[in-house]
Amino acid sequence: MTDARSLSPRLPALKLIIDGQYVDPVEGGTLPVVNPATGEKICDVPSATGADVDKAVRAARRAFESGPWGKMNASDRGRLVRRFSELLWQHREALSLLESLENGKTLREALRGDVGPGAATLSYFADWANKIRGEVLPVDGPFLTYCLKEPVGVVGAIVPWNYPTSLACWKLGPALAAGCTVVLKPSELTPLTALELGALALEAGLPPGVLNVVTGYGDPAGEAIARHPDVDKISFTGSGRTARRLLQASAASNLKKLTLELGGKSPQIILPDADFDQAVEACFWGVFSNKGEVCNAGSRVLVHEQAYDAFVERLAERAKNMKVGDPLAADTEMGSQVSAKQLETVLGYIESGKQQGARVLAGGGRDTEGAKAKGYFVKPTIFGDVLPTMRIAQEEIFGPVLSCLRFSDEAQAVEIANGTPYGLAASIWTRDVAKAHVLARRVKSGVVWINCFNEFDDAAPFGGYRESGWGRDLSHHALEGYLQTKAVWTKLPSDS
Repeated sequence: MTDARSLSPRLPALKLIIDGQYVDPVEGGTLPVVNPATGEKICDVPSATGADVDKAVRAARRAFESGPWGKMNASDRGRLVRRFSELLWQHREALSLLESLENGKTLREALRGDVGPGAATLSYFADWANKIRGEVLPVDGPFLTYCLKEPVGVVGAIVPWNYPTSLACWKLGPALAAGCTVVLKPSELTPLTALELGALALEAGLPPGVLNVVTGYGDPAGEAIARHPDVDKISFTGSGRTARRLLQASAASNLKKLTLELGGKSPQIILPDADFDQAVEACFWGVFSNKGEVCNAGSRVLVHEQAYDAFVERLAERAKNMKVGDPLAADTEMGSQVSAKQLETVLGYIESGKQQGARVLAGGGRDTEGAKAKGYFVKPTIFGDVLPTMRIAQEEIFGPVLSCLRFSDEAQAVEIANGTPYGLAASIWTRDVAKAHVLARRVKSGVVWINCFNEFDDAAPFGGYRESGWGRDLSHHALEGYLQTKAVWTKLPSDS
């Protein structure tokens, strides 16, 4: 990849997108967008309040109830979503540059791990628009009884900052394919890509009100979406703390449906017969890709005691040689944390690991070398001799910190793997595939990778058990969250 440090980003229109129009917020507020690699402000974007959210929801309701979207043939709707995906792909390099600047991830990660996959997700769901079908039910008696699958209505899509483009598309793809309309609220840290997505949707020909974009803080903008009585469903990716607030808001308003993709503390289980070359590389990138700001990050490596020392030593050596720096430089492997607050959180966990007796094998603090002193950089950190009860082994850090734990047998490995409140993802490394499948059944996780990690495809569902959320993103399973089932009964003439 070429060095992009000399490129100038093209900013999207810095306005809310409501009912197909670029508009200023009712109260005229703004919020700053900061480049976390330099600490410098990029621009200001509108800061929406409840009044703006209400306008967006009313526009989405009109588009759903009386606009052309609800009357459109499903195949035509799919063609518009496909055009949306094609435009996103055409503009992928410009969008990736924006994302790298506002998020701190490397340009390579933005392109290959976020913007490109986002376009692919829209393309995948474009093909589903005319394949949603009901069924005829074999009920007793003289009846013709069938089920219809109908769009749930207005969707509030609340998106985090770690993968702002692809996670938006995880929601937009199935929502639009199902025939819903959307109010998209990005994180206040990464609003630029969402505004560009809204502009591309209009260019693709989506009717006014089908996709509205409101930028702003979680409170009041996100809170207003969650409590709005005319929002039928919330699709959220983020923290368990915010998810609980969304649940309370749903209960206090109109019992809106919820899809929640939350945190994780994913274990990677290394058995003695694993292919160490592949496992070391996968475990390394499993936690240090996207600077550890990944919900399914493999932040716990569980290694059999026979292999522990050699395996962990190789991981630590790899971390010590990782190139951390300017996200736009071609040779950078890891960029900066997304914000000063996130930097402080990660450093707090590192200090906790030290205080609780874990051994620092690599990194262990902030990276302030040269120009990095102005940004929010953390050294790739690996802890050895970690006990399952330590905070760094229990809580989601969302940063480049890896905890290495020992186990003596498979039963203990499963106990440790299941010993957190989460259940999002896991991996198992062994040449004994039969054993791997047995362990996969015992690990409480929505995704289990065997002899690989962090593999995704739009045809495969993604989501968690326990406090990692409910519902699924991706695949045809995601569509269920945006559809309602209606049973229709018709009394037929009796044969007698």
